[in-house]
Amino acid sequence: MTQQPQDSPTASAQRRGTALIRRRIFSLPSLLLFVIFAAFVYFLLTRFHAGWGATFDTIAHMNPLYYLLAFALYYATFILRGQRWRMLAQNTGELETLPRGQLPTMRASSSYILIGWFVNSITWLRMGDGYRAWLFARGSGGSFSWSLGTVLAERVLDVASMLLILVASALLLSTTSVSKVALTVIWLTLGVVIVSLCLLVAMKMWGQRFARFLPSRLEEEFNRFQSGTLGSMKQMPTVIALGVGAWLLEIGRLYFVAQALGLEAPLALIAIAALSAAILSTVPVPGGVGFVESGIVGVLLLGLGRPEAVSVALVDRSITFISVIAIGGVVFLISQVWQPRRSSPKYT
Repeated sequence: MTQQPQDSPTASAQRRGTALIRRRIFSLPSLLLFVIFAAFVYFLLTRFHAGWGATFDTIAHMNPLYYLLAFALYYATFILRGQRWRMLAQNTGELETLPRGQLPTMRASSSYILIGWFVNSITWLRMGDGYRAWLFARGSGGSFSWSLGTVLAERVLDVASMLLILVASALLLSTTSVSKVALTVIWLTLGVVIVSLCLLVAMKMWGQRFARFLPSRLEEEFNRFQSGTLGSMKQMPTVIALGVGAWLLEIGRLYFVAQALGLEAPLALIAIAALSAAILSTVPVPGGVGFVESGIVGVLLLGLGRPEAVSVALVDRSITFISVIAIGGVVFLISQVWQPRRSSPKYT
């Protein structure tokens, strides 16, 4: 009898990782998401007096060309984010020290981010951020903790970029009510920036001392995480420019959604609504359902009527939520087909 070849440890680790994320995605909590989403829609239709006849009439007369432009701008952000992530990883120099280290392509990096957003849209506690870090580690040959550190650095830079745009938007606003909303969002974002910077400074000054109190294996992982976070903070003008560019495309997306519906609102107000939605999407609820829509409507009510603001939120979420589940899900399934051909990330 011929002996069947046994799976290598790498293949077994890959299958375990894939099985884990599949169980998370198709688990009871994930199914609960759709129940919550259905309940939220029911609440909107029955309790929220939005003037649904006018809302659906506005959507029915939508300009498809502007909608497609908004769609294209949104997915162009993944290209800029993918290139920025590659730069952050390259800045650490970690892959240069590994015999099989290789920097993923911009297309691969962008697809990892899209898959991460897909997982965030259907699971709780923003598991997609960890999963895309795992994908990047697997594709580059680096460690998971190092890759997770680059994700943290990316998030800090995102908040800093958002703060710059929010301040510029606030300066363009004139009405007192709108300015108060802008200042509220700015103060919230500034608080996140300050906390993030304090954490980075603490990691820089006392990280090594803290690591000495950890078990040897955890100490090594913490050092890699620190290398991925702090070591990526180089070439800052280009990195920040890519981040600001991505957020400007996000604002352009919401602007052309409004244009597709034939609505006019101050561009600065559109910017605040788009960035407020991004902040609320970080709530550890799948896709930020309920929070993102409320944020968009709440801000746009300062310049639009209720039916119009709701129509913008619904159409925009068809791009940032529904399409991410559809397109990101396809990319996720494709990645599972190619996964056995790649190496597993190193955890030690």
